[in-house]
Amino acid sequence: MLSRRDFFCSGLAAVGSLAASRYLFAGQYIHPPLGVQLYTVRRQAEADLAPLLKQIRAIGYNEVETYWNVYSRPAKELRQMILDAGLKVPSGHFDYQGLPAKLDYARELGVSFVICPMLPENLRNTVDDFRRAAGQFNEWGERARSLGMRFGFHNHNYEFRQLGATTGFDILVENTDPKLVCFEMDCYWVTQAGQDPVAMLQELGKRVRMLHLKDRQRGFPPSQELNKAAEHFTEVGNGTIDWKNVLTAAERLEVEHLFVEQDESDKPAVESLRISYRNLMDVYLSKMGVIS
Repeated sequence: MLSRRDFFCSGLAAVGSLAASRYLFAGQYIHPPLGVQLYTVRRQAEADLAPLLKQIRAIGYNEVETYWNVYSRPAKELRQMILDAGLKVPSGHFDYQGLPAKLDYARELGVSFVICPMLPENLRNTVDDFRRAAGQFNEWGERARSLGMRFGFHNHNYEFRQLGATTGFDILVENTDPKLVCFEMDCYWVTQAGQDPVAMLQELGKRVRMLHLKDRQRGFPPSQELNKAAEHFTEVGNGTIDWKNVLTAAERLEVEHLFVEQDESDKPAVESLRISYRNLMDVYLSKMGVIS
């Protein structure tokens, strides 16, 4: 086997992207396109987005997922800026409050997925809260489908708090129509909640269409409360999550998009993205037996 250094120095690191939504190397499936959730670089994105997008592409990422604070621009202008950087924008996060009014913007932006990133604080405490949210998701899913898009929900850790014999997450899964509502599973928050992301993927199956790749530092207890005490972020590959098995499970389910995200970092955010990308490439190449 080649060492990582030998592999990249050999020039074979240019595992070229194909026009299709999958990548191949030596005829083998590698992974869906790797993207970035722009919340990771929100300070730079809100200050000067165009050069930041080019930096993201230069690292090797192929896609971005947008979030609420970049929607100050007209949708067509934002889309063109992303395309001009050589990136695609298949998904965007849109706040729960007022989400129906944002669907036309999402369609103009050209996203395939409209994702609700979290529930409002007053809608995550009881069984009835989560049932109400599930009903709303079904309605929004129907509306998104009529506009040629898909609707989904992005989890945190609070959904896994026990509510009697069930959890908020179970309520959302059981009370939403699989034809209308998919899930964007955040591997960090599933792990922080005390769950196994591989087991979660196996349980949810193809209801998971996208992943947030985000790693967790060692030595901290799990929790189901969304607060500062639950924030132990680190670059993908530098923490506790077993990415080889996560990505293998994602491949089996034909997960469509993978977005690296890191809510906070002790390094410049772009540098954290660079580290995560390099570590993910190592995981893929190791899985294929290309490097040791």
